[in-house]
Amino acid sequence: MNNYSNEHKLYLKILKKKKLTVFLLRISIIALFIALWEIFSRIGLINSFLFSSPSRVLKTICELIKNKTFFKHIGITIFEVIVSFSLSNILGFIISIILLWNNTIYKIFDPYITILNSLPKVALGPLIIIWVGASMNSIIFMALLISVFVTIINIYNGFVSVNKNYIIMLKSFGATQIEIFFKVILPSSFYNIISSEKVNISMNLIGVVMGELLVSKSGIGYLIMYGSQIFNIDLVVTGVVILGIISYLLYMIIEKIEVKNKEKFS
Repeated sequence: MNNYSNEHKLYLKILKKKKLTVFLLRISIIALFIALWEIFSRIGLINSFLFSSPSRVLKTICELIKNKTFFKHIGITIFEVIVSFSLSNILGFIISIILLWNNTIYKIFDPYITILNSLPKVALGPLIIIWVGASMNSIIFMALLISVFVTIINIYNGFVSVNKNYIIMLKSFGATQIEIFFKVILPSSFYNIISSEKVNISMNLIGVVMGELLVSKSGIGYLIMYGSQIFNIDLVVTGVVILGIISYLLYMIIEKIEVKNKEKFS
């Protein structure tokens, strides 16, 4: 039986309409961009040799599919992102919990985490190749270096921003540190953690592509590097377009997790 009031039904209707409007505007913007890009390239307002065009990008994708390399390159890049993303989250959570539970350790290592986070990781590329080897391991390591410190900082900040009154109240009832963490700190940090994951997934993708540009013989980063070496702009632009689509899909997965768990942690 539906017990919603008329006001609540109206609110849900407005909310649904707003979501539909946002979705249609998103689609319209990208559709307009693609249409203008194609038109300008055809009438000569932009040089299609230097900037390619949607039709040429589509043709390049069809050629990659025909050569049976399209899904191979995408699969390798996504695999590297998932592995580095998982590792950075595991390390980020463990280190953040240690810093939360021991303020002395936090005070000692806080400046070092900040310094390591600010280092230009691409400059360490040659060293990473020497340390880890010119393989997929160095790509994952590069992505891990780029994302793990951001993850630590964001998750830790989420942990310490929890309302201290909740913690004090549980302590007065004799709750242990682990009980406080799982009953208060972790649920209260949900939105901070999700925000961290949205940043983390993009940082991992950036790190993976940077690693592929340096050492890989497969993956989207390799396609971009190979295209630039043979001056095939269509292949370079196609690689960038594919990366944009992958980035959007990965972001949407995190957002779906947020929406699905919103009521649980609200």
